[in-house]
Amino acid sequence: MIYVVKSGDTINTIARNYGTSPDEIALINGLENPDALVIGQSIYISDNITEKYYNLQINGYAYSFIKKDVLENTFKYLTFVTFFTYGFTEEGKLIEPQTEENLQTVKESNVKPIMLISTLTSEGGFSNELANKILNDEYSQDILIENIVNNIEEKGYYGLDIDFEFILPEDKENYSGFVRKAKEKLSEKGYILIVSLAPKTSSDQKGLLYEAHDYYAIGQIADYVLIMTYEWGYTYGPPMAVAPINKVIEVLNYAVSEIEREKIFMGVPNYGYDWRMPYIRGETKAQSISNTEAINRAVRYNAEIMFDELAMSPYYEYTDEEGNGHIVWFEDARSIEAKTGLVYRYGFTGISIWNIMNLFTQGYNLIYDSFNVVKKI
Repeated sequence: MIYVVKSGDTINTIARNYGTSPDEIALINGLENPDALVIGQSIYISDNITEKYYNLQINGYAYSFIKKDVLENTFKYLTFVTFFTYGFTEEGKLIEPQTEENLQTVKESNVKPIMLISTLTSEGGFSNELANKILNDEYSQDILIENIVNNIEEKGYYGLDIDFEFILPEDKENYSGFVRKAKEKLSEKGYILIVSLAPKTSSDQKGLLYEAHDYYAIGQIADYVLIMTYEWGYTYGPPMAVAPINKVIEVLNYAVSEIEREKIFMGVPNYGYDWRMPYIRGETKAQSISNTEAINRAVRYNAEIMFDELAMSPYYEYTDEEGNGHIVWFEDARSIEAKTGLVYRYGFTGISIWNIMNLFTQGYNLIYDSFNVVKKI
């Protein structure tokens, strides 16, 4: 169950009331300071005997520089680890991330590594110009796909994740064609193909992020699709939940009208944002923080954590040492329970966590207790 801290609660009183130990609660919830709780904080209580009825594949995204101990402590909860990201040139040559050490660590575990190819450039943005070049040059496409398959074979990846974002609308059909060509070559070698899709709510949704992502066509081709159901609250946007459940449901309702449910991985965020107030569009830049850091800041500033029932997400406000107001939205056991409940409700094959760079022990344990985490042979 999930207990919400009230005034006067301590970890000792909570443990006593639920027949467990303070150490067990601290371990399961990843509490860095178990003696410092704040009102509204969620505490996950595990009985370790929950009967599981649903098999779930879980993917976790990681940058190549993830700390080895963080990676190893996350393996228990994962089916796949996808390293972000390989790039490429206009001529189809791969640009490799420095994944060697951590890739070897994954290969020695019971988790399968996935290669990711994207149009992200060294400047940190997704390039529609690069996508346009490769999607309109059959020769370079063939070279890129050949290089991808050779790299998967050489490095020991289990499959490929394609993540082309902000593609020009006129490249929509060419993008689906590229996915089809990649799928054919990967299938010949026995590798799986995942395609990451923007969170659309209709087939004709306008916007550079959405127009070239054809849910039906790509859903027909790929083995799996990841629906990126996060980033409503984002770095330059106004304060709000990263993945408000009401908005997520709108996307999922459209997704299942176009794509087989058994192919869908639902995106789940593992982070929050801290906005300095007042928010000024075009000027305010939110700070991305881990869910653990969100709790630590609430403790530091003695902030009461609230819970938005529409978004099914926690948030709080505080004033820093310089007198500046802040608002923080993040994820906790309650928001994760709501999201994973959607996976069961819709009958999806899995979830994909963006990202696993920071441990989220509370959320991971809740998922692990609720589902059988699939492990590939």
